[in-house]
Amino acid sequence: MEKRKFYIDGCWVEPAAPAPFGVVNPATEETFASISLGSREDVDRAVQAARRAFAVYGEASVEQRLDYLDRIIRGFRANLQELARLMTLEMGSPITFSTERQATVALFHFEEAARVLASYAFEQRMGSGIIRREPIGVCGLITPWNWPLNQVASKVAPALAAGCTVVLKPSELAPLSSIMLAEIIDEAGLPPGVFNLVNGDGPTVGEAIASHPDIDMVSFTGSTAAGIRVAKLAADGVKRVAQELGGKSANLILDDADIAASVQAGVHACYTNAGQNCQSPTRMLIPRSRRDLAFEAAKKAVAQIRLGDPLDPQTTMGPLVSRAQFDKVQDLIQSGIDEDAVLVAGGPGRPAEINRGYYVRPTVFGDVTEDMRIAREEIFGPVLSIMNYETEEEAIAIANNTPFGLAGFVQSSDPERARRIANRIRAGRVYLNGAPFDRSLPFGGYKQSGNGREFGLFGFEEYLEVKAILGYPT
Repeated sequence: MEKRKFYIDGCWVEPAAPAPFGVVNPATEETFASISLGSREDVDRAVQAARRAFAVYGEASVEQRLDYLDRIIRGFRANLQELARLMTLEMGSPITFSTERQATVALFHFEEAARVLASYAFEQRMGSGIIRREPIGVCGLITPWNWPLNQVASKVAPALAAGCTVVLKPSELAPLSSIMLAEIIDEAGLPPGVFNLVNGDGPTVGEAIASHPDIDMVSFTGSTAAGIRVAKLAADGVKRVAQELGGKSANLILDDADIAASVQAGVHACYTNAGQNCQSPTRMLIPRSRRDLAFEAAKKAVAQIRLGDPLDPQTTMGPLVSRAQFDKVQDLIQSGIDEDAVLVAGGPGRPAEINRGYYVRPTVFGDVTEDMRIAREEIFGPVLSIMNYETEEEAIAIANNTPFGLAGFVQSSDPERARRIANRIRAGRVYLNGAPFDRSLPFGGYKQSGNGREFGLFGFEEYLEVKAILGYPT
């Protein structure tokens, strides 16, 4: 499969300087597709196309933008199965998960952007004037490989709804689903230059986007280290920067919760997307007196996981995305052993029955302390740390003892108690008692987990400037 062209100014064009790059199926370790990595020249072409298009698209009516979104939504629905299959091939997500979560949640973002746009008040009276909200301009969007379309859609959909034009750089490790989305957008008939896609790596294409003087806003999802680099590059142009970065979320299981059920649910939540999930509850906090019960429940949960071919609908966990990610997770698992955490389940190496692919044994450590690497670093793999506490105050302190603040989780039979504790967790989202995903509520982090918000109304408003016009009669 060859997909070496970029989508710029309404056309599929050859790279300025071809740089072939193989896309690897992480389940087989075989290259199955080829793209080209872009250059600064490719980014500049895309940005200039987006700048020209903004002069017109920025003035498009709400009705016109809703029509374009509706066409994208219909195209997305028609191709949902193939989009899911591509994500399974490019990053190893099991096909059932790719269909029911990866592709479907990405579609939700387009539907939600259309819902917000349809009723949004772009002007409102205030004092002696009006407050007017206008599209910010040309947006550079840099997205990761772990939720390839979800993260793309959570940026592209509100940007287009707001009246912005975009230059998208998906991850070079999982670019194929984004390329297909570009084909869907092309078929939807958006004006040339409104949406542009340039494949490439972070140091070249990502940095060219972050530093380009004609880009008004950069939205980035990825590691905290890369986010810091993006922010520094964007600073020279005083760009708006929205970032969703790393996480090390705590799952606080209180003494009045059903410990066994909460632990089992927490294990599965931690292992969502093979643990390659920025808000995964990777630190499980349990009352010290319930330690043994928690360990047994965790073992039972791990035993329920079915690793295997991600194209098999019965598979519940696939491989990690790459050799580099596999090696990183193996190093952190070994660090847990070296630092004397109790190995409750799993451990180093591949599962015994699998001899190829970047598969990791679902791993649980117990008696983890706050100074251990597995308690402090974002692992991005199926590794859970169980930590003990004596009092509610100690549990809250442990939960907040992290440089990250993306999400938190609280389990209690007393809803009021759970809410009270949620108020004290320093994170952008807190899930109570297994609460499901809600696409309308904002998503983003405190501290080194980023700034700005995505999803729903809050994500939409990230792409708007605020203007006050004075002189209206009171």
